[in-house]
Amino acid sequence: MVTVEKNSLTQNPEESIYILLTDTGTLFTRMIKAFTGAPYNHASIALDERLEQLYSFGRKRPNNPLAAGFVREYVEDGVYRKFPNTSCALLRLRVTKRQRERVIGFIRDVERNKENYRYNLLGVLSVLLNIDYRPEQAYFCSQFVAEAINGGGVSLWNRPSARVTPNDFRVHPSIETIYEGPLYAYPPLNINFRRTLAASPIVALARKRA
Repeated sequence: MVTVEKNSLTQNPEESIYILLTDTGTLFTRMIKAFTGAPYNHASIALDERLEQLYSFGRKRPNNPLAAGFVREYVEDGVYRKFPNTSCALLRLRVTKRQRERVIGFIRDVERNKENYRYNLLGVLSVLLNIDYRPEQAYFCSQFVAEAINGGGVSLWNRPSARVTPNDFRVHPSIETIYEGPLYAYPPLNINFRRTLAASPIVALARKRA
């Protein structure tokens, strides 16, 4: 159950934050998927339904999975463009205006100090083994999303964010799925962008192989 600040429903209008779950089909995600059986193994937090403000911990460069950390993700570029057959589920969590502001504040603070943060690779292995491993200033994707939500004053689980998986968001009763399917078929994406992408030889080749 979402924890709402006292009297916040009357003082602040209800707003939303979004969680994007994705499956790019990379070797790393296939390995995790084989272990978890979950359909999606990467989580990002979005501040708008058009996915123009999208953040996570993951690859900094599409061709190098080992270079990872805090990233602002762009659906039209980077990893998603490299893997255009990415499937996704977009989730919505309703929050108050104050809670949303606090989530944004948490993200901005990490963004300002992003060089001090690293990717929590051992944490990924630990969560698969149900072990709590929380080094300072290090996150994996779903840990970061859960920590940002916690930073907003929203309590979803009675366990550390280091033990939250992408699938935990998908099955939480307070979070609703508003879209599920191919990322590049998501309707709110800019139509001109989707037309340009459709003409891309990379996308055409990927569709031919699919």
